[in-house]
Amino acid sequence: MHHLASIDRNASLSTRRLACLALLSLPLLAWADGGTNADAEIARVERGLRLPVAVAGEPLAARTLEGEMQRLHVPGVSIALIRDGKIAWTRGYGVAYEGGPAVTPDTLFQAASISKPMTAVAALRLAERGELNLDADINTVLTGWKLPPGPGGESATARQLLSHTAGTSVSGFPGYAAGKPVPTLVQVLDGAAPANTKPVRIEKAPGTAFRYSGGGYSVLQQALIDRTRQPFDALLMETVLKPAGMRDSRFAQPLPANLLARAALPHDGDGKPYAGGPYTYPELAAAGLWTTPSDLARFALDLQRSLKGEKGLLSPQMARTMVTPVKSRYGLGLQVEGEGEALSFEHGGSNMGYQNNLFAYANRGDGAVIMTNGANGAELASGILRALAAEYKWPSQHPVERTAVALDAAAQNKLAGRYVIQGLGDFTIARRDGKLMVALRDGAWEPLYAASPELLFVLSRKLELRMAGDGGRLVSGSFDVPFKRAD
Repeated sequence: MHHLASIDRNASLSTRRLACLALLSLPLLAWADGGTNADAEIARVERGLRLPVAVAGEPLAARTLEGEMQRLHVPGVSIALIRDGKIAWTRGYGVAYEGGPAVTPDTLFQAASISKPMTAVAALRLAERGELNLDADINTVLTGWKLPPGPGGESATARQLLSHTAGTSVSGFPGYAAGKPVPTLVQVLDGAAPANTKPVRIEKAPGTAFRYSGGGYSVLQQALIDRTRQPFDALLMETVLKPAGMRDSRFAQPLPANLLARAALPHDGDGKPYAGGPYTYPELAAAGLWTTPSDLARFALDLQRSLKGEKGLLSPQMARTMVTPVKSRYGLGLQVEGEGEALSFEHGGSNMGYQNNLFAYANRGDGAVIMTNGANGAELASGILRALAAEYKWPSQHPVERTAVALDAAAQNKLAGRYVIQGLGDFTIARRDGKLMVALRDGAWEPLYAASPELLFVLSRKLELRMAGDGGRLVSGSFDVPFKRAD
């Protein structure tokens, strides 16, 4: 989303258009691993991308992977399919960067917030070993730095930090461009220069509400370092990555030069590469993992095994705790949806120029991981996920049908304007060519539909704008934030 995920840094319009044209001229390159038996299935997936929302009475049009990559200006995408408890096939499409190598299943991507489930498993493994009390004041673990008490003197626990219910500030991190000073973790926690985010503090009574906070995971990062007296990257390699068989994964910021040659480089919403390449994220626990879809699939498979009572990184009881919602359908490091056979766990990832999704079922051995190197890749990934759901007859991840009502011109004009979400950015509603439109990211206009004058929705994602007076709330899954009219 424009600004809302803090991922856009815009170049001049003319330069972006040239980059877009150059990207569209590239052939769609593909690299596959999975055998010829999967070819027909994969071909149907490639032709079967669908939007997450459909309007009742309108045809449900499928889209092609190639067409969506071009429309969304996403240079490369990599997919790993989980089926029947194993990685069934992997495939890469497009390029790591213009004029660069084709994306393959071994191409590295920034996982962004999919780092959080890895951090959660590390914390839960320490808890199972008796080295971390999930319900103790986190300051009993922190040594050199302490989390200041909340407005009412409240303290936070590891469980609350893991479930985004600690009331802590700083939703996400924009990262640091090449050549820019990079702060230490303590500087990030205190919002001290050269950190580009505010101090991480308890702003709402812990335990009272879901409030997504990458800042809270940075507190956990410091706590795990203090408790184990190990560097965070070494701790995660020892407790999660190596035992899960994630041989191509590492918490390395920046990525060493010898590995950068294997990496997909980040691109903005117009397909323009970010100058200097990947941004650096010292907030390792929240956003610092480099990995592949195959490795993230191995992580998901390990959790599926633990949930079945088989040998995995976590005990069956702790695995169930991880996928049990605390508030707003979020467990400990994972979003949780559905019930029974449809019970699923997932996490998205949004760093500068990277958009990813990990999705898997808790009680069946199916799922997928999709990673992209474009700022618009989240929409692409969700379309791929629905194509996979249709092909493999998953119990969820199918388009939701909604009824739309017509709004007259006066009602549309009343809604038009720029709206701001504090700390996250803005979006714009306008009447264009007689239709109500919204730009949730810079320049990317799409139709805005109305279920009622107070309830608006789009087709590109499961997102609602719940209007009230001069503002309202933007709701998408666990993401529920207020916005205000700016003009």
